[in-house]
Amino acid sequence: MAESTIHCDIVSAEGEIFSGAAKMVFVPAAQGELGIAPRHAPLLTMIKAGEVRVQTPDGDEQFFYVGGGALEIQPKRVTVLADTALRAKDVDEAAALAAKQRAEEILAGKIDKLEQAEALAELARAAAQLKLLQKLRKIRG
Repeated sequence: MAESTIHCDIVSAEGEIFSGAAKMVFVPAAQGELGIAPRHAPLLTMIKAGEVRVQTPDGDEQFFYVGGGALEIQPKRVTVLADTALRAKDVDEAAALAAKQRAEEILAGKIDKLEQAEALAELARAAAQLKLLQKLRKIRG
């Protein structure tokens, strides 16, 4: 009989944010969103800023924000090693909006390539946080 769950760990430099069984895990990989089910083929890839969604065995869904990092998939375990990670309910909308505005202002001025790259990365992180918050609002009505 096939296994119906996969163990999922989401960790960052601040510590472990989630550890438990999952029916499915969705992660924003560098080349697009990955859906990870039990017995998935092994994979090691980079992830980008965005939403990680964990479907638990009881049918609940948990949402997390990650700011990039690495993903390791084994047949019985998926590990998200995030640069930063937050539970969706802990995302600060005001801070994300302020970061987005700062990045846009920097990009509007005359800047060198390094400043441009940093501003684009900050803009991507802020946009990912705001997108997650909008999605949660739609789900919760």
